[in-house]
Amino acid sequence: MQPFTATVIKIIKEIPKGRVMSYGQIATYAGSPRGARQVVRILHSMSHKYGLPWHRVVNKVGEIRLNDCHQADMQKELLEQEGVFFIQAHQVDMSRSQYDRAK
Repeated sequence: MQPFTATVIKIIKEIPKGRVMSYGQIATYAGSPRGARQVVRILHSMSHKYGLPWHRVVNKVGEIRLNDCHQADMQKELLEQEGVFFIQAHQVDMSRSQYDRAK
């Protein structure tokens, strides 16, 4: 496993319940500020194998951007159950729910 991949997995596992991080934020903390798409691929291919809380990762403005409407609704439901705040149907209130692992 590549070091970047291992670091991304570690960071995603650290996201606490009720909080979210963006793909780009995770990439930056993992040492590759332009690696958001790599984070997407890691989530897609490794979430099940490593038990990643995939639902806690959203885009930079807090939107749930899954092509499958059922999965997008499932992600929203999982986040709401954890107490994540939404400002629109599928947009997380990042000012209230974004996790900053640097703090």
